[in-house]
Amino acid sequence: MPLQAARLDWREAGTPYSAEFSDVYYSAGDGLEESRYTFLAGNRLPDRWRDHPDGHFCIAETGFGTGLNFLLTWQAWRALDAPRPALHYLTVERFPLRKADLQRALDAWPELAPLARLLLRDYPPGLPGCHRLLFDEGRVRLDLHLGDAQEVLGELAGRHTGVVDAWYLDGFAPARNAAMWSPSLLRAAATLSRPGATFATFTAAGDVRRALRASGFEVSRVTGFGRKREALRGRFVAAGTIAHDDHITPWDIPARAPQAIASRQTSQSEERRVEKECYALPIGLVLILVQEGADAHTAGVENARVRLH
Repeated sequence: MPLQAARLDWREAGTPYSAEFSDVYYSAGDGLEESRYTFLAGNRLPDRWRDHPDGHFCIAETGFGTGLNFLLTWQAWRALDAPRPALHYLTVERFPLRKADLQRALDAWPELAPLARLLLRDYPPGLPGCHRLLFDEGRVRLDLHLGDAQEVLGELAGRHTGVVDAWYLDGFAPARNAAMWSPSLLRAAATLSRPGATFATFTAAGDVRRALRASGFEVSRVTGFGRKREALRGRFVAAGTIAHDDHITPWDIPARAPQAIASRQTSQSEERRVEKECYALPIGLVLILVQEGADAHTAGVENARVRLH
């Protein structure tokens, strides 16, 4: 059964507003620069990609929303002139936007139009589970998990550690969506973090700050964007409690049941889907992981959707 879609109101400036949480998806003033400042600069991206020691880089996000953070990250990754790791972006969304609403929201950003068209082309239906979309010859992987973030992060943290390089903590404001900032969710994020993994978020709420510190993150208050007085940035420092396994990457999560994925193929010069089996991933989390080169099963770009039963 499809998840409940996001119920939106549209403000005069064309900004989408969540009826569930009584909050905006992004700043009506300059959503692009706010996201760049808060999440990319807050995690020192794209600079970290230039000298990243591994061939892959994983970003986990706690709220996909309109996909703005993903598109800006992808744009920055594409623009990097230095050798870059492969990118895997993992994100979660409990109330996915309808495709028409997503297009309306992204139409506000003409500079993102080429990437937005690719995302919209393969945007999945609102079925719970992991929907995997691959771009740029498989070097950019978007795993869009539709479901509850606490469930997904908890399930992942119960089986894996040390896979995430950077966190975009981007739910609605803690006062309006407290579950997205709960101590249990942030403890799971810590378990999934590599030693030295960074995080950035727009909020500076005391409860969030204390829960992050209690979970093993070093937390700093920084100047917020625009009219926001403060925001939080930091890194995971409790490395002694985390056993990192270099042999586990997010797409190695074991299957409960293999899923056959229908695909379509175009010319070699275009992105394409190839038929393959993909293992079911836990509901609710989207992970961006960058890994050098396409994997052995990928010839061009494959766009896969996975659904848990």
